[in-house]
Amino acid sequence: MNIALPAEGTDLSPYLPDEHGLFFIYHFKADGSRTADPAEAHWSWRSYQITDMRARHEIGAETALPAPVRDAFLSPSHGCQIDFEDDFLYGDLPDLRHDFAEARGLTHFRFAFNDKMLVGARKQPLESVDKIRKLVESGTRKFRTPAELIEAVMGQSLDGMAAELDKMGDTLDGIEDRIVCDAWHNERQALVDARRQLVLIHRQMATLTSLFRHLDHSHRNELPDPINDMATRLSHRAHTLHHDSEQLQARTRLLQDELMAKLTEQSNQLLYILSVMTAVLLPTTIISGLFGMNVGGLPLVDTPHGFWVVTAISVVIAGIVYKIVRRLGRV
Repeated sequence: MNIALPAEGTDLSPYLPDEHGLFFIYHFKADGSRTADPAEAHWSWRSYQITDMRARHEIGAETALPAPVRDAFLSPSHGCQIDFEDDFLYGDLPDLRHDFAEARGLTHFRFAFNDKMLVGARKQPLESVDKIRKLVESGTRKFRTPAELIEAVMGQSLDGMAAELDKMGDTLDGIEDRIVCDAWHNERQALVDARRQLVLIHRQMATLTSLFRHLDHSHRNELPDPINDMATRLSHRAHTLHHDSEQLQARTRLLQDELMAKLTEQSNQLLYILSVMTAVLLPTTIISGLFGMNVGGLPLVDTPHGFWVVTAISVVIAGIVYKIVRRLGRV
């Protein structure tokens, strides 16, 4: 960069940006190993807090980035995108928020790289980026090119989404078991939550598949072979997850339909019971209404057992009505 940045090994935090809005900077040799000496570096990786104005100023002043790349990097995020310009591959790709973030869910990481540098940025802590950063810190993995690192980040992101889909599958298994066993009374909200999460993942995977396909069609003759191979592999994985999420979505719809059928059946049963009760109590209501009139000539008024006679008549009529209703209802 044309602005002095702290060398690797200074007190940079992967979670708190410094005075440049920078989280960390790593330098890599040609064999993919880390080096603390920028003069030995074959390429470098920098990560910024994109909402920090200092970071935006640093990125905007980076003359190594083509103007379209800088503009795209600093523009408001409108979802996933990927493009190729002047040997730079850049865009926004999905990732999972870290476990310690305020809310678990999907967000995006922004990047731009060529064969000499990788510039990354984020708003919230990202799970995949942090996992790759830890691998770099520990020396567990070596990255010879920025393309390898971006593929590793996206691979971790897709692995995380695959794990989320597995969790959704286990959740649906439990919901299905409870529906089959008629213990489904608290499953409506669980199904709604599962379907909302599946819609988000499915939408991201569909977008990723479309983005990589568009990248291949638009820049087929411009993309270097390593980037083209990377895009092909990631596209295949995204397509697989897209298919898996479609299957889980279809399953949630079937479970919702089955749950609604059981709710309808329960409602019909309750309505039938209410109808039977109404029919059984109707003769008793009519009789009590007749004997409750304040007029002369009411029968059994002076009879000592009049109340019990009327009660017996009401019970007999209610029993007859109940048998008729049961026979008509075929229950």
